[in-house]
Amino acid sequence: MATLLHLDSSLSPLEGSASRAVTAAFRAEWEAQHPNGTVVYRDLAADPLPHLDGPAAVAGFVNPADHTEEQRAAFALREELTSELEQADAVLIGAPMYNFTIASTLKAWLDHVIVMGRTSGAEQTTVSGKPTVVVASRGGGYGPGTPRESFEFVTTYLGKALGEGLGLDVRFIVPELTLARSNPAMAGLIDLADASKAKAHEDAVAAAKELAGRFDV
Repeated sequence: MATLLHLDSSLSPLEGSASRAVTAAFRAEWEAQHPNGTVVYRDLAADPLPHLDGPAAVAGFVNPADHTEEQRAAFALREELTSELEQADAVLIGAPMYNFTIASTLKAWLDHVIVMGRTSGAEQTTVSGKPTVVVASRGGGYGPGTPRESFEFVTTYLGKALGEGLGLDVRFIVPELTLARSNPAMAGLIDLADASKAKAHEDAVAAAKELAGRFDV
């Protein structure tokens, strides 16, 4: 049975979060396809991870068999998070834009699971090719040709960190202009925002159905 690793990092609750709404649509379709499957869920905003500290970082470069007691204790969380990623069949990440980039809570998760010689830094990592869907919502427009294209550090960063760093097979779903209905200055963009929202939900359901079809029920 398939296992989905689902991460959300939005600071807002479901009813106020574009990224959570889209990841929820993906997850609902995934669970419909795999009713007996497993979903490992981490809400990184509600239950944030500690930042990577020195002992845990150093332990990542030492053979586990040679860990000191301090290193073993420091590495325990990294081992738990990394094993969750390794054991998942697919990964779903909600990654809204905050100040042009990802939430610090998601960066903390990445710092824990990027383990050189294991999940990263090798031609073939322990997570190479794992299908990963990232819902990269953003309040404005940052696409190609827009005035703020150069300010977009969510898909550009995660494409490198997840795709090239971890070797995951990453696809992005990007609901944008999400502030159009709450920001009077963006009133003229409401139709575009609604269209982007609808497409993101459609793409999420389609991606869930397609990815779920790769695994036995």
